[in-house]
Amino acid sequence: MVDKPTEKKLAKEINKSEEIRKIASSMKAKGEKPRPVAIIAILKKQGIVVSSPQVSMVLKRMGFRPRKRRKSGDLATVAAAASKGVKSKSKISVEDLVAAKKAVGRLGGLDRAIAALEALRQFEG
Repeated sequence: MVDKPTEKKLAKEINKSEEIRKIASSMKAKGEKPRPVAIIAILKKQGIVVSSPQVSMVLKRMGFRPRKRRKSGDLATVAAAASKGVKSKSKISVEDLVAAKKAVGRLGGLDRAIAALEALRQFEG
């Protein structure tokens, strides 16, 4: 009697890392960027279940690096956003923001700093 191949035997015969490498190579050949989400979807259609960390590690070993992400509190981003809102000719630099942060700290918080600036505006006006 011949043994029928069970799913466990088939799963052991499949090299998931090799399948990930094949798909990533074909995507690169087509000019697409191999991303874990896309690779997982393609493998799922083939009946192969892989995890995102597994795909990411295989891609990393192949030399594909993840996209660089910006930090949410990046001073340059904050300065760019602040300078867009300024209507006068002078623009706010990163140094200006750092100085403002120090001043806010010395005054005991943002609310107190804003109140002090409003009081100063009344004396100038």
